[in-house]
Amino acid sequence: MLEAGAVPAFSAPPLLSPPPGAGTLTAAGSPGSPAGVPAPRERDRPVRPPGEGGRSVPAPCLSRSSPSLLPPSAPGMPPNLTGYYRFVSQENMDNYLRALDINVVLRKLVCLLKPDKEIIHTGDHMVIRTITSLRDYVMDFDLGVQFEEDLGPVDGRKCQTTVSWEGDQLVCEQLGEKRNRGWRHWLEGDQLHLVRRGSSSAS
Repeated sequence: MLEAGAVPAFSAPPLLSPPPGAGTLTAAGSPGSPAGVPAPRERDRPVRPPGEGGRSVPAPCLSRSSPSLLPPSAPGMPPNLTGYYRFVSQENMDNYLRALDINVVLRKLVCLLKPDKEIIHTGDHMVIRTITSLRDYVMDFDLGVQFEEDLGPVDGRKCQTTVSWEGDQLVCEQLGEKRNRGWRHWLEGDQLHLVRRGSSSAS
């Protein structure tokens, strides 16, 4: 199984941020990474929203409040991930795309992209928008409820997807042709980390 880790860093003074910092993920430090296979990582840096000493960010960068401007989560509750996250870095993306059988031309193109991420998190409902210079990809879902996800823009596949919390980590399971496919997000300070995983065909 190959894992791609994205460490989106959302750091700007106490204001918003996608994937892909406080730190970076390594193969050993990435949840579920197999030995010897470094996980790709992305880091995003948050942008100050208009009216807060910052400036409006032109498309595809959208300006939103940072997680630090939101009321703190109650003790024992997962964090609210609402924010706009700007890309900082990623690693091992090519290996992750190979595991999904993406052709070499598309792999090279994807590895050149620097995606930003916008998250709107309201209770048990989330909208995650990944923003690139080519196109945007939007996930709109209720936590803990399975839905059909069309990954056509990524690799032409469809999955039965469920996103839920495991402690303070947001975990996505994508059931379909590829086994062990999914990702997980978590915050470390003002940085949002993302680790993706994918492996061989289930058939």
